Amino acid sequence: MPEGVLHLSSLVGSPLLDSANERLGRVDDVVVRIEDGEALPSVVGLRAVLGGRNLFVPVRNIDRLGDEGAHLTTTKLNLAPFERRPNELLLRSDVLGHSVINVNTARLVTAGEVQLRNDAGTWRTAGIDASLGARIRRHLPRSLRGDGGDDGAFVPWDQLEPFVGHVPTARLRLRHRRIAHLHPSQIADLVEAASHDEGEEILAAVGHDKELEADVFEELDDEHQLEFLDDRSDREVASVLGRMASDDAADLLLELKQERRIPVLELLPQTKQRKIRKLLGYNPSTAGGVMSPDFVAMSANATAAEAMVAARKRDFAPEALHTILLIDKSGVLCGLLSAGVLIAADPKTPLLELGVMSPPSVGAEAEVPEVARLMTDYNLVSLPVVDADDRPIGIVSVDDILELMLPDDWRRRYGLARE
Repeated sequence: MPEGVLHLSSLVGSPLLDSANERLGRVDDVVVRIEDGEALPSVVGLRAVLGGRNLFVPVRNIDRLGDEGAHLTTTKLNLAPFERRPNELLLRSDVLGHSVINVNTARLVTAGEVQLRNDAGTWRTAGIDASLGARIRRHLPRSLRGDGGDDGAFVPWDQLEPFVGHVPTARLRLRHRRIAHLHPSQIADLVEAASHDEGEEILAAVGHDKELEADVFEELDDEHQLEFLDDRSDREVASVLGRMASDDAADLLLELKQERRIPVLELLPQTKQRKIRKLLGYNPSTAGGVMSPDFVAMSANATAAEAMVAARKRDFAPEALHTILLIDKSGVLCGLLSAGVLIAADPKTPLLELGVMSPPSVGAEAEVPEVARLMTDYNLVSLPVVDADDRPIGIVSVDDILELMLPDDWRRRYGLARE
């Protein structure tokens, strides 16, 4: 092992020696503090066992650390019982052998070993060894462990996010947590791969951003959506559904226990209620059942500038704006315009000169395979859904069709979020 590097499993259980080299007890854990802006948490002390009692040994009383034990600068210690202080993490109890999040890969990894590094006299948490070999090695007798480690499985601490929701004094719900910068689908994969408590902790961490929380729920499979909504009140469930896309919210509402559906629905804003009630009237396997009622429809005679203003005023997700529907003076669908073309256009240009006129469309009762065929034949990312008078009532996006066409266990089959 390189000089100045120490494996946690070698230190834990080793002797605690005073300045006269007399054994006082044993090292039970290493205490670090998580601070804002500090990439590698520094060691603030040890939890040691003396005569069956747990006590705290501050770092100022430690002369040196090594495989042979912890050497102190004194022969006297404060015998007050150990108490965890705010933002402190116990590396053996909270990290070693536990799952942590590798933020770079958006995967859960198991900390088979924790590596400490001496940085100019300050011991810091350098990272973990996530290999199976590390997990096996730490259970071997000390004489058989050796100094080796799998450098390829080493993950620096600044790429990790630990689970410490069980720690009352830890500020795990920090708004700066790096998992909030992952894509909602990646966060959903983490939630599904984690234990229930870990999943709750991830959702709590992103819950500071209610829009992100809703996006994550949209990406969860039905089973996990219900798992993490079951213990929430009707008002809390309505808060999540109210921020979801209307079609996803309608699907999730149907998955709730029957006795909860109406109370939750009635807690939603009136506009969202109307959209969801309308969607619930369609067969789930038809265009009406998978369409979103959130779309922008503009007169074909309007200008690009007017369309941009209308798009900005919409209160639904920007992802719903990738296609603008063009209508004639009677409200009948007459064209499609992609957001990319609109952005690049001269603001004064009429939309009818920019869009694809006489586009394909389907009725609400069209079967999903027919929708998929049309979108494939015309190379569309969105397909309008119209009523009997050819007026647009919704829009089907390619991602909704793909999700229906893939196997039920597609997420687990093609990318389990655990290494």
